[in-house]
Amino acid sequence: MDTIVDLRSDTVTRPTAGMREAMATADVGDDVYGEDPAVNALEAEVAALFGHEAALFAPSGSMANQIALQLVVPPGHELLCDADAHVVTYEIGAAAAYGGISSRTWPAVGGDVDPDMVAAMVRPDGYWAVPTRAIAVEQTHNRGGGGVLPLRTLQALRRVADEAGVALHCDGARIWHAHVADGVPLAEYGALFDTLSVCLSKGLGAPVGSLVIGSAEQIERARFIRKRMGGGMRQAGILAAAGRYALAHHVPRLAEDHAKAARLAEAIAPFGLLATTVRTNIVPLDLTKASLDAHALAAAARAEGVLVSVLGPRTARLVTHMDVDDAGIDRAIAVLTRILAG
Repeated sequence: MDTIVDLRSDTVTRPTAGMREAMATADVGDDVYGEDPAVNALEAEVAALFGHEAALFAPSGSMANQIALQLVVPPGHELLCDADAHVVTYEIGAAAAYGGISSRTWPAVGGDVDPDMVAAMVRPDGYWAVPTRAIAVEQTHNRGGGGVLPLRTLQALRRVADEAGVALHCDGARIWHAHVADGVPLAEYGALFDTLSVCLSKGLGAPVGSLVIGSAEQIERARFIRKRMGGGMRQAGILAAAGRYALAHHVPRLAEDHAKAARLAEAIAPFGLLATTVRTNIVPLDLTKASLDAHALAAAARAEGVLVSVLGPRTARLVTHMDVDDAGIDRAIAVLTRILAG
């Protein structure tokens, strides 16, 4: 069989030759002591990109999100987010298990958010109810098909948070894609949020790592929370060097992944299975009206060397990334359209 075309996720990328060289030559130290120069440089660089005082390198996006949530929501208090948000869908109940955080959700509507509805959900102190302490949004939205929240929506949510006296957190695992798709400066996004998490190991192609972004005081506390959660790393500069290389070389090229996703979407559109308009690197498939379910589609595609992610019985997903070139997209289109045509 020819080389596998892996469209399950953008987490499957392998380091490029230049990234491997950066990792091999990284100047390292003990990060738990704050003595790894590559980690310190990465944290300072990312904080500056988003216009915040500080950042903290963490092993995963889930840990970065959960650290950030503990910074803004005390135990026994409430987080608001949408029902398909990564923080309540794919993080295995961590907000409750680690932070003692109660979560309440609004109905998922792809990557969209109604600020007025969110404002109406906020519970103030008193009334013998769990008080709301933070609102979380996802940019871009994974289960929302890579949807990009418009800047005006985020600005409206900032006003909601300010009027209610609550924090606003951004799960920005793929915020780089939103930045490239809409042209919004990273610092403009950063100014809207009290805390952010951003990922280096998805579209940017680094092997490991995310960062928590916030104030200097928040990040000092975040360092303690990270250690408690088992996230203290030693000579992590090898990984931080990969992240710095990705930031320097792989952000503008995300537009290529968006173009590949658009090609996939255009080919699949005639079958009426697209769950939403494709804006970035995620192509969501709704198979509720198809003759085959998500597992059957994935099995048939795998047999021909194309890997598809199964998100539910009738929900599948294709994700483009730097390890799938135009020839790979051509092959995926040929295989998937043949399967879908029956």
